[in-house]
Amino acid sequence: MHWSGVITMTTDFGHKGPFAAVMRGVILSRNPNAHVIDLAHDIPPQWPPEAGFWISRAYAYFPRGTIHMAIVDPGVGTEREILVVEHDGHVFIAPDNGLLAPLLDHARNPKIWQLDIERLSSLKLTTPSATFHGRDIFAPVAAELAAGRLSLTALGSAVTEWTPGWLDDPEVSAGKLSGTIITIDAFGNLISNIDASLIKEFREPVAHIAGHQIPTLTTYGRAKPGDFLALINSFGVIEIARSEGNAAEGLGSERGAPLIITDGYTT
Repeated sequence: MHWSGVITMTTDFGHKGPFAAVMRGVILSRNPNAHVIDLAHDIPPQWPPEAGFWISRAYAYFPRGTIHMAIVDPGVGTEREILVVEHDGHVFIAPDNGLLAPLLDHARNPKIWQLDIERLSSLKLTTPSATFHGRDIFAPVAAELAAGRLSLTALGSAVTEWTPGWLDDPEVSAGKLSGTIITIDAFGNLISNIDASLIKEFREPVAHIAGHQIPTLTTYGRAKPGDFLALINSFGVIEIARSEGNAAEGLGSERGAPLIITDGYTT
């Protein structure tokens, strides 16, 4: 692995308090040359599906050899494991709680290790806090990897299984798709897990959510102000928006809401 020196952080810590900054400090204390990028810290508390979605959709925009840390961890301090994954020239470190399933379920021959703290005595880690593994485990490991002082094979035992994701993949049938709203962006757009490739054969894709039938358009400006629309967003998935408005508020929909796409309107 040729390390790029870039480390991304994805957490549910939010921007209140020093938690993300402390992780950055630990990384830079061990590896002053690291480039630490905040991918997202506004993941809803204890909602791994959104973290996994963003990492699987965003990692390819970073240079090969980047390390991606994801810490959305309802099981922190319990017996849950930590996985380190090498895939597509990138490395991912996350709790084994389903967070990495969106990536691993579609990866070809990923290399996966289960982190073994006992093997990392050379790192001189402090005794991990029961509630802040990001600071005490994830950050030091990422820093040492990016510095080239630690090999992936030294991290633990190779494994071939992982915890399934919390949400099912979209269900596909003739002329119909069933998916889920994964996240809501700052504009109130509802972003789903339905990939654009799944509707490429549809002549007239229509989105069904919260009792509405919504046409699929090419961009926001194609709808009249106040109208709802579906579109393929910049990350290649179906999104529900409201022209000059907030779709989430207008539809009363939240993360986890079902979304159905049909080929044409239904009665």
